[in-house]
Amino acid sequence: MWWKWAGAIVFIFVVTIGFVVPAYLGPNDLATCDKKPTNSSLKEQCQKADAIVAVSGGDTPARAAEAISLYKNGWAPLIIFSGAAQDQSGPSNALAMQRQAIEAGVPESSVSIEEDSRTTAENAEKTRSLLKQKNIQKVILVTSAYHQRRASLEFQKRAGGELKIMNHPVATDSQWSNFWWATPSGWWLGAGELVKIAVFYTGGSH
Repeated sequence: MWWKWAGAIVFIFVVTIGFVVPAYLGPNDLATCDKKPTNSSLKEQCQKADAIVAVSGGDTPARAAEAISLYKNGWAPLIIFSGAAQDQSGPSNALAMQRQAIEAGVPESSVSIEEDSRTTAENAEKTRSLLKQKNIQKVILVTSAYHQRRASLEFQKRAGGELKIMNHPVATDSQWSNFWWATPSGWWLGAGELVKIAVFYTGGSH
């Protein structure tokens, strides 16, 4: 019956999209690594970085928590939080993330913040200046899974080949999960990121 074929096609489409879209949007260079970094030259992507960079937006506390976890597991000696205030009357997102890290036991001396960026492109541009000041050459970039690809593209564009970027997204947060396709907000986020990535490749940034 035609409706059985139609149902099968819809099922295959949803399953395919459900795997392909998150795999593309959320590259994870640490996916095959252990919980802690290694010194083995055979797994270069699993070696320590100079810093962990976490950008705000979306589920900001979840992004900060992932960066804190990486720090505590020895992946880098420094965390850099990037992001302006959502509410102009309150503290910047970066400062809120720093406070979260300090409350979690991260020394204040191990946290730097960039408080002026309001877009992903600005996160990359303004953080790059800070990275240059500190002579940082390798970072682990942390953001939400749906945002990871675009954030990486923006950071790579500003780095100009001078910075090694390792991607490590927050797998799931309050806005994105393995069942993103089951909610209108999931489709909105996924489709929105794909459009913004297309804009990036045509010379735009956001």
